[in-house]
Amino acid sequence: MSERLRFAGRRLLITIPVLFVLSVFVFLLIHLVPGDPVRTMLGFRATPENIARIRGELGLDRPLLAQYGTWLNNLVHGDLGRDYVSGASLTSLLRTSLPVTLELTSLSMVLATLVGVPLGVLAASRGRGWRSGTEGFVIAGISIPDFWLGIMLVLLFTGTLAWLPPSGYVKLTDDVARNLRYMVLPVLTLVIGETAYIARTARSAVEEALTKPFVGYLRAKGVAEKSIVFRHALRNAGVPIATVIGIQFGVLLGGSIVIEYAFGLPGVGKLTVVAINQRNYTVVQGGVLVLAAMFILVNLFVELMIGVIDPRVADGAGA
Repeated sequence: MSERLRFAGRRLLITIPVLFVLSVFVFLLIHLVPGDPVRTMLGFRATPENIARIRGELGLDRPLLAQYGTWLNNLVHGDLGRDYVSGASLTSLLRTSLPVTLELTSLSMVLATLVGVPLGVLAASRGRGWRSGTEGFVIAGISIPDFWLGIMLVLLFTGTLAWLPPSGYVKLTDDVARNLRYMVLPVLTLVIGETAYIARTARSAVEEALTKPFVGYLRAKGVAEKSIVFRHALRNAGVPIATVIGIQFGVLLGGSIVIEYAFGLPGVGKLTVVAINQRNYTVVQGGVLVLAAMFILVNLFVELMIGVIDPRVADGAGA
């Protein structure tokens, strides 16, 4: 078995206990909430009879370990429980909302990478003008809160220019053009900050790569500067860039909660926020589980890609 396959196998094996610990944490989430969650969910209907009935329906009257065993068994079989308010299957709700979140985060990360990496490379390899301009963009992109930026974009593109709708959603499979019109503002809100982080990392990584001895050797051989920067230095800078992309994808998942709610996108983030307001803890539990699991799996994918980009990572892990 090659070293790369061993590296991938070890990463997959490490992910299994991480997912298990995640399941324990998410399960305990409902029990760590101050007060009685059933009483909170029922509100003014919290009579002793109703409390006893709901606790029985949710299995909260059983020992904690037995509750977790049942919940984990159902989870393995694809059953996340039911929405207490509507009675709908949580699995079906997530099946509807998850594609929206994936579309928002994927579009945002792809655009941020396509803009941020070249911007960082140009800042590292060109003159002071490129560097100063990139530094100004990075400072602004990191400093501006997403929710404030979203409000400003709505005021500009909806209130002033009347180019784009302020909120709403149409499925990509129903109408591609309308879907993209609704996604422009939320994606742009997330892209600016993520591009700043990626550009900053790419600039630092490429600058460091350009100080390596192999760059001087390539220049002495007469290799074109553009080829040195984009073909050789950028590849050597690939590990930190890929790492920050994976980390920022997790940040995007967290940021999508606010953005989905602000722009009326029916994703997992909005589903979770509405459930929090309704004290619907089973839905909160499912939403947090899905978002956290996505973050773990994305980081697993990034680690495997790093092993492909730089074989020394896999060889070092094997050693």
